[in-house]
Amino acid sequence: MIKTISSTEKYKNQWITVSEDIIERQSGAKGLYGVVDKLDFAAILAIEDGYIYLVEQYRYPVKQRSLEIPMGSWTEQPNADPLKLALGELQEETGYQAKHIEKIGFHHVDNGGSTQGCHVFMATDLTFVGKNLDAEEEDLTSTRLLLSDFEQKIIDGVILDACTIACYGLAKLKGLV
Repeated sequence: MIKTISSTEKYKNQWITVSEDIIERQSGAKGLYGVVDKLDFAAILAIEDGYIYLVEQYRYPVKQRSLEIPMGSWTEQPNADPLKLALGELQEETGYQAKHIEKIGFHHVDNGGSTQGCHVFMATDLTFVGKNLDAEEEDLTSTRLLLSDFEQKIIDGVILDACTIACYGLAKLKGLV
């Protein structure tokens, strides 16, 4: 087990806290960890009739647009129920409500440097009711792709979002797609 000797907050805003921790390993050796603390989020595989519903938006850290599944967290409700969060994010970003949604898993996004986790949901029986984008999502567009085209975009390196790929891989391994 690793023991935390001290933790110093280096930066904080409404989405992220960055800390620098001094640690002691079992051997007694001291070390340093940078820890990014972010809210857990919900990611939604909205799949129906052989299509997957996706969003595309500009991702500033990598300076490019990203095609990915709908996902997000609510800073104003950090302890929101993951199911409500998933339903809300699906409708907000794609305009669809799901009559059937189930949690299919959970994974850590970057357990070597971040506390953030992802609640993975599968949504079906979709009805369009209209989008409700946040101000930060002004450039977000939504689309649907045939599953075969979606998989080819992963193979071809067009879809690069690791969470999208991991969530879809989980669903595929579970025989859900």
